[in-house]
Amino acid sequence: MTSSLVGQARDRSKPALTPASADGSRFLRAALRTALAAGLGALGAAACADGHAEPPAAAAPSASAAPSATPPGAHRAPAETCLGVTDRGIWSDLDDDLQLTLPPDLTPARVTATVDPARPLLVLAVDGWPTKPYPLTGATELVVGAQHLKLRAGDRAELAPLLTASNLTTAAAAPDRDKDGIPDPLDVLLGARKTAINADAYIGGYESLRYPMGDVGRDHGVCTDVVVRALRNAGVDLQAELHADIARAPRSYPMVKGKGDPNIDHRRVKTLLPYLRRHLDQRVAALDDPADPVRPGDLVLFDTFPSRSGPDHIGIVSDRRSDSGHLLVINNWTDGSVTGEMDLLAWVPVTHRFRLRTR
Repeated sequence: MTSSLVGQARDRSKPALTPASADGSRFLRAALRTALAAGLGALGAAACADGHAEPPAAAAPSASAAPSATPPGAHRAPAETCLGVTDRGIWSDLDDDLQLTLPPDLTPARVTATVDPARPLLVLAVDGWPTKPYPLTGATELVVGAQHLKLRAGDRAELAPLLTASNLTTAAAAPDRDKDGIPDPLDVLLGARKTAINADAYIGGYESLRYPMGDVGRDHGVCTDVVVRALRNAGVDLQAELHADIARAPRSYPMVKGKGDPNIDHRRVKTLLPYLRRHLDQRVAALDDPADPVRPGDLVLFDTFPSRSGPDHIGIVSDRRSDSGHLLVINNWTDGSVTGEMDLLAWVPVTHRFRLRTR
């Protein structure tokens, strides 16, 4: 898309005050789940954790069995409907709606996995990048070397062709700020996916927030609120951390007056940029660098106004791809939109890319 079309597609010359109503039912559904959580939360979690009926105990392999793919024509358990893990972050009522899909045609050579017995949890990495967590509380067993993994039936079917004694180790996730066993970059992705499921309407403007851990109402937000919420899912309070960094290094924030304003500073793209540079890993902005590929959970900043230099929009890279082949970006675009996944990497210029530090 040409620069002129970028500007036409996203006119922010007027205040962003128009909510989108098309997906209001999705937020209502989330609100109803929250209201009923006390009475139905355990039931919903159990249904998701089971996913479907487990096969009888006799179907589990013996300790001497080696992991293998399901033979042609044999019954394969259907995929689980949700992750089924304990995600210590935002909006636990949406956990039952959250699932990740592995890339197609995976082989054991591209996979590593770590078991955290204390959680219990298994985290699968693809090409060295944490990709999906699995609960180790299921009713079926998969024996991999010395490890006896208690998996849900769908998870076992997914992992059996991939895990070997040589690519499976025992270790806690690192880094893991909120101590839920999920590595920070994967936690950011899960938080971003929750914001897309929540589908809050784009409504801008100044609001008074509590401090710390302040947030606008869950039914609305702007592009920066997607990032605030996604990072909070990994244990990062961007509001408090940015406010403390302004006090610590005021010269790094020339756009901030005085001691700053914790109600709004973390909700402005240009104010976020110095913090991201100082505290996150900055990656190359190019999308085609094989030495530094774009990863799910990366923060990406965009220039949507050709007449103005510098970034003015931000989002989180998803794990899902568009028809163009690019990873989608979870973001809240502008007036009249809701938080969701968009094919922005295909046509909007990227100015910066960051990720939480992985070590």
